[in-house]
Amino acid sequence: MKLKYILPILFTALFTVSCSSDDDTDPIINEVEGLFKIQELTNDTHTVELFNTAGEFETGYNEISIRIKDIVTNDYVENASISWMPMMQMPTMQHSCPKSVIYKGAGKKTVYTGFIVYQMTNPDGSGWTLKVDYTIDGVDYSAISDIVVTQSEYQNVSSFMGADGQRYIVAMEGPTDFKIGNNNLKIGLFKMETMFSFPVVEAYKLTLDPRMPGMGNHSSPNNTDLTFNMADKRYEGNLSLTMTGYWVLNLKLFDANDELLKGENVTEEHPKSSLYLELEF
Repeated sequence: MKLKYILPILFTALFTVSCSSDDDTDPIINEVEGLFKIQELTNDTHTVELFNTAGEFETGYNEISIRIKDIVTNDYVENASISWMPMMQMPTMQHSCPKSVIYKGAGKKTVYTGFIVYQMTNPDGSGWTLKVDYTIDGVDYSAISDIVVTQSEYQNVSSFMGADGQRYIVAMEGPTDFKIGNNNLKIGLFKMETMFSFPVVEAYKLTLDPRMPGMGNHSSPNNTDLTFNMADKRYEGNLSLTMTGYWVLNLKLFDANDELLKGENVTEEHPKSSLYLELEF
């Protein structure tokens, strides 16, 4: 074969291999895209990064993403087992709050996910600490720091004593964005078992009566009571919002025996239940 034919063939082969190699390279994926860093917790070995969609903690339900970075290599850890303990320091006592287990995010290599429900805070956001315990390749580590928890503008969480003498916490968990029409309302219900344990309460019922105080306290059609979703470990029901503005979600809590634990019917003489959450959109 003449040289003038060999050279184009070699050039084409090299070009094809080069393109194939480039195409096979895995793209760099930002696993926290759309999230904002809240804070970092550090120790001598790692930096624990905390993220959510707001870039801050606030009272109520907080979904949180976590990454652990090795200080020496700057690599993010892919094989950690993680737990956490939020703690509120009061003048004469301390207590924790509802929190989830931490699991690897769907489709993620280095990002772990869970939630914390802060039921209260100080006016300046102080009082809370967060300790993260984790294990990597059989070695245990911890990182702890003070954190700031701001007060939500609207009541999205309520802590109360039920008629059965138990303390409960209800927290609005979703949707993220409300709209005119039907909304899939999600509420977490937890019981204070001890000052440090707040398990999910199952098989109860929350009745729902949304009202607009600024518009004659009118309600809306097609709402449904909230029942327990075993798969998601939360209570879900239909919330109908007929217009934008400020709404009060009046609730009543019933136990598994249909005994009323908290809340009242809304009447002209009694415009709001003692158990309620708020929203404005």
